[in-house]
Amino acid sequence: MKTLDKQYINGAWVSSSDGRDFPIINPATEAQIGTVTLGSAADVDDAVAAASKAFKTYSKTTKAERIALFRALQKVMIDRNEEMAQAISSEMGAPITLSRNAQAGSASRHVDQFIAALEELESTETLSNGDIMHKEPIGVCGLITPWNWPIFQIVPKVLPALAAGATCVLKPSELTPISAALFADFMHEAGFPAGVFNLVFGDGPTVGSAMSRHPDIAMLSFTGSTRAGAMVTRDAAETIKRVTLELGGKSPNIVFADADLQTCVTASTARCFMNTGQGCNAPTRMLVERSIYDQVVDMVAKQASAQPIDDPAKEGPHIGPLANKAQFERVQSLIQVGIDDGARLVAGGLGRPDGFEVGYFVRPTVFADVSNDMTIAREEVFGPVLCIIPFETEEDAIAIANDTDYGLAAYVQTGSASRAARVAAQIRAGNIGINGQGTSFGAPLGGYKRSGNGREGGLIGLEEFLEIKSMPSIEKMQAAGKFSAP
Repeated sequence: MKTLDKQYINGAWVSSSDGRDFPIINPATEAQIGTVTLGSAADVDDAVAAASKAFKTYSKTTKAERIALFRALQKVMIDRNEEMAQAISSEMGAPITLSRNAQAGSASRHVDQFIAALEELESTETLSNGDIMHKEPIGVCGLITPWNWPIFQIVPKVLPALAAGATCVLKPSELTPISAALFADFMHEAGFPAGVFNLVFGDGPTVGSAMSRHPDIAMLSFTGSTRAGAMVTRDAAETIKRVTLELGGKSPNIVFADADLQTCVTASTARCFMNTGQGCNAPTRMLVERSIYDQVVDMVAKQASAQPIDDPAKEGPHIGPLANKAQFERVQSLIQVGIDDGARLVAGGLGRPDGFEVGYFVRPTVFADVSNDMTIAREEVFGPVLCIIPFETEEDAIAIANDTDYGLAAYVQTGSASRAARVAAQIRAGNIGINGQGTSFGAPLGGYKRSGNGREGGLIGLEEFLEIKSMPSIEKMQAAGKFSAP
């Protein structure tokens, strides 16, 4: 049993001032594997005070000093990658191969992009009118992250904040605390100064709200559900702090008849089911041109029915369970809604897969003949559930793709380069994948509409943690005799 009974504040693990215990559950077995002590608003106060004190000196460090810390962190991440992978697999159910290569493995790869962004950053620029613009670290940042890609989401918040010269307080999901505690250990081992990075375990209503409302937190970066994002925004409005949000999605995947169907349909279906469908940018609405519709439905149904499901502790390309009981129950209820609404179930359905009596395992599910006004086409399921919707024309496909409250990601499959460019330009989403090719580390990630605001990744993601100061050029004023002394 893992016991996490302390918060990481001011460079040390300290007891919570008023914490309560919360069970850590292995979703594959439903067994308790540990306990985490959730912190309180008083713990947030202590963490913010430590971050505020550290900001006075850390904000004045040089690029070279920060890059050296990042390189040290990267080495720790690489050396302890297996430890992180095992933690993620046990607490949220990611199959160990996925956990090792993508979940944990992504962390060290993020370091390079933020070092590159920091090197690219110009802290002082001369404007076309001759005035000077300074970019300065914003202050103490509150960072709130989800459970579905725990380290993949932590690193793109912590690193750009610290690259900018800001300090931070992290609240990871209470459902995946083991990996977050490991990350705090990594930061400590890498030698980041006390108070620069702080971690407080807790739930949204207590610790999350305390962070959102805190007068000494200058900026709040949140990744999670659209509903929770709205609550964070309301809480933060009281202190007029900057808020960036990476929220839900219902990403369209447009498949044209001229696409390489065997390649793109196979890859798209696998992409939808990856991480057991628990991805905000998963291609969960497959829009298929009418002339190939029946063929594609048959292909997807066969692939879903053959999708391997197994113990996340085993090596291999299978999918594991959903991450928690609440998510399991939500997915089951939405599958039932899809059936009740009249969508044609062509694979999967209610209940656990054969051979699984315990664990939050679900059957990869495919609905065909879905209309875009059905609940399963409107709401984010966050499980391995794929909807297939027919379209007649390119204009029809674009209209259906954009007919959503979300705008995080979209995908286009076509053999025509001009069509790919034309369609991508008209889709209202922050990230577009084309023929299986997505963007790389360093490209900004974020969404339109209810998928959030702000961007993560690269220089743009780093600049979210900066303030802008404009002033006249001292040199020009000196040359014009505006000063009596140097």
